[in-house]
Amino acid sequence: MTSKKPGPALPSKDELVAFVEQHGGNAGTREIARAYGLKNADRAALKTMLRELAHEGRIEKYRKKMRRTGALPEVVLADITGRDADGELIATPTDWDEEEHGPPPQIRVHVPRRARPAEIPGVGDRALLRTEEIEAEDGLRHRGRPIKVIDRARHRVLGVFRALPDGGGRLVPVDKKSLGRELTIRADDTGDAREGDLVAVEVKRFGRFGQPNAKVKERLGSLASERAVSLIAIHAHGIPHAFPREVLEEAETARPATLEGREDWREVPFVTIDPVDAKDHDDAVFARADTSPDNRGGFVIDVAIADVAAYVRPGSALDRAALERGNSVYFPDRVVPMLPERISNDLCSLRPLEDRPALVARMVIDADGVKRSHTFHRVLMRSVARLHYGQAQAAVDGHPDAVTAPLMGLVLEPLWAAYAALKRARQERSPLDLELPERKILLKPDYTVERVIVPQRLDAHRLIEEFMILANVAAAETLERARTPLIYRVHDEPTLDKLSALRDFLATIDIALPKSGALRPAQFNRILARVKGRDVEALVNEVVLRSQAQAEYAAENYGHFGLNLRRYAHFTSPIRRYADLVVHRALIRARKLGRDGLSESTDTAALAEIAAKISAAERRAMAAERETVDRLIAHHLADRIGATFSGRVAGATRAGLFVKLDETGADGFVPAATLGRDYYRYDEKRHAMVGEATGESWRLGDSVTVKLVEAAPVAGALRFEIVSDGRIEPRGRTRGPRREPKGTDKRRTGPRRETPRPAAKRSTRRSRG
Repeated sequence: MTSKKPGPALPSKDELVAFVEQHGGNAGTREIARAYGLKNADRAALKTMLRELAHEGRIEKYRKKMRRTGALPEVVLADITGRDADGELIATPTDWDEEEHGPPPQIRVHVPRRARPAEIPGVGDRALLRTEEIEAEDGLRHRGRPIKVIDRARHRVLGVFRALPDGGGRLVPVDKKSLGRELTIRADDTGDAREGDLVAVEVKRFGRFGQPNAKVKERLGSLASERAVSLIAIHAHGIPHAFPREVLEEAETARPATLEGREDWREVPFVTIDPVDAKDHDDAVFARADTSPDNRGGFVIDVAIADVAAYVRPGSALDRAALERGNSVYFPDRVVPMLPERISNDLCSLRPLEDRPALVARMVIDADGVKRSHTFHRVLMRSVARLHYGQAQAAVDGHPDAVTAPLMGLVLEPLWAAYAALKRARQERSPLDLELPERKILLKPDYTVERVIVPQRLDAHRLIEEFMILANVAAAETLERARTPLIYRVHDEPTLDKLSALRDFLATIDIALPKSGALRPAQFNRILARVKGRDVEALVNEVVLRSQAQAEYAAENYGHFGLNLRRYAHFTSPIRRYADLVVHRALIRARKLGRDGLSESTDTAALAEIAAKISAAERRAMAAERETVDRLIAHHLADRIGATFSGRVAGATRAGLFVKLDETGADGFVPAATLGRDYYRYDEKRHAMVGEATGESWRLGDSVTVKLVEAAPVAGALRFEIVSDGRIEPRGRTRGPRREPKGTDKRRTGPRRETPRPAAKRSTRRSRG
């Protein structure tokens, strides 16, 4: 009788940590198992050990790989924060989640002797660094080499100039964090600034202990003029908004594309379906039943995307400007486009009955919406109609107009039939399905707020979204098969820390989140389905949203967790996103569709640098858009001090509560010192402030009534006081006496804050694909 040969032993925890460190963030379960010769039966034990190490804080999961906690990716965008004792530059990562990872790691910046001036950063600059781990020196474990300086320091402060009788003035900061810290401007330092001007100042101090003063360095525009609010965000975030002359000249000299080198698809009855106020139209769609006998009930779907690559060539002035901007920025009162209007609103806009160049993804799906095959074509097309969402939906619902009536049988009905199949595939795939109402600000002719609405979500919106997602997947698959480098749109799964916090919260409302097994969006969807229609529905949607990672661009693929897709790229909006333009060029190269594709010298490393830069530009745009909405609404509410509003608790911190108003979606802050008559502690698991003696609490998602106490329109900040009662936690304690009117309570916890606090808010603006 032969004895069974023992299998390889599992590595120890210390060996696992050493292996992860040695492989610099490229070690996943598969790589570890292969290195130690582990079979499938041992992988469950290996995964358990890795989870335990993550909970112990020794390693962490990043992009489906394991790395030592606090490790950095190979290419990182970083801010130069100072110098060490030897004069060497020190940097920290620009995008670092301190709640998730703790304090940001410091990077010692090594500048090569022969570096060009453009590659040499200074204190206050933002730079792209190629990083590596080193043996700890003075506590620093990372070294970085500058690849490129992204943004030079602007040693200035932005604010609104307020004139004083003595000829000088004062500066009202536009930054929420600087509220209450006004600067004095002497008469000879005003730079001819006028009342209400947005100005950039240099801060200077007179004497060792003197009050800091400011000198106006630049007048940026008058806030008395129209469309002034978005001007603040544009300058505060350094968003390029004026095209250089050479860029505009290059755009003006561009000539319409011809049929040369293209397929003629002008007989295909494409339609564009966009918002009613859209100015550029970069996608058009068509669908028909598949006549193939082996695909009964299937469809052929064509998604045509404006061929921006035909006009914006790599390395050109237009290309450099587009990369610097990264994406278009959308404010309620204006758009800062990625490309000049000659390109975005003219040559590349798929106007009806005009010849336009396009890249088309032709996709064949079966009766259940599963993609069977796809091809890409470079064509000349001609849209037959420009529709808006409500118009297309009304036609399909039985109310066609003069434009849509002739399109019903040939265009609209097949589109909706194909969408019905795609909807079945979506339900089977089960992507994350959060209910997050999206508000839209309607402005008056003077660009002030008229009202805030929540537009209705129609099947027409969902149809376009599903068509775009399908085309984006097809683009990523084509480029992977051709081994052509690309920029992916990626979304990591939630971290173990965030899942642990979510699990603790769900336990407070008697919902269990499994501790083991593969994590899928469907698990979150089942939780969301359980609370549908309950009073905690909004709360659970908000907490699940906060547990998610942020989507970004990357040259390496780690999937899109939210959409539950293994590979995904942005292909469908090259007019407004640089990532899509890169994917178009990659497709042109991979499918040999012309000479203006991605350069053969462009590799994954080069695309990693581009991905880091445009991811930062996307976050910059989101912050600027959010702040502009805050300022518009704060201005809208400024004359309603003392009024009461209904809202929900949108955030809870040790400092107090953030409240989102039901009517406008405006965010404001309620300092902890103004809450009730109790001493309130922050309960992290419940996302709540809880009274120590009374048990009265306010929890994330709770409905509240608040009074507006203060509004700072320039900073977009609001301060509230809660005037409704909190809930009583079941703690077996009696309720204390009702609170006295605000301002008379002598037992509050700490001094009242007299300035609004920054409002926490996440952007839920949807983008196609």
